[in-house]
Amino acid sequence: MTTSLITRLCNVAMKPGTSMSTSLITTRRICRIFGQRLESIRVERRAMRREAGRLRHYLPFTAAKIYEIQQRATEHRRTEREDVRTALAAFGRSLVLDTEGLAHGLGFDRLCDLLAINTVERETARKDGLANLADLIFAYALEESAPRRGQAWNDGPLFNACQVATAKFIKECPAHLLPAPFAPGAPFGPKLPPTPSIVGK
Repeated sequence: MTTSLITRLCNVAMKPGTSMSTSLITTRRICRIFGQRLESIRVERRAMRREAGRLRHYLPFTAAKIYEIQQRATEHRRTEREDVRTALAAFGRSLVLDTEGLAHGLGFDRLCDLLAINTVERETARKDGLANLADLIFAYALEESAPRRGQAWNDGPLFNACQVATAKFIKECPAHLLPAPFAPGAPFGPKLPPTPSIVGK
């Protein structure tokens, strides 16, 4: 069911003349479905590990069974999990780099509408000059700030995609080439002051 839904959403997004709004909406929907798949795998693996945990009371007689269950939990839906994380990472990379130019094409207010950013945080973001996808979705995690007001965690579908992409990048990039994320001007570093420019007469 979800695979056919993802296929239909991809077909909608790839139609000639698809608006940027539709593109972002379908991307969010696809990332949400992938996130739900990953969560279902996590829940099933956790249940297996709890089963192994209950057997610890009977060690050392249950050591072999515990090991067997833990291995089964690690392998459970492993290929599916890796495939979903690869797809999510591709979406996340596209969002962080904004390869489609969505932030510029949609404009700040429409982008905030589609990301469900609440009014208070929207105005704070505007004042702070946060206008690109990487800032709004990932660095400052404002996606879905309206419906998740008061929650201690962020579970936005695009945030999760960017998180997977970042983890994949950090894992695969040679250490000497990794950027400093907290450097001035970097996603988690202090903002650089605006560059003065001379306006012609």
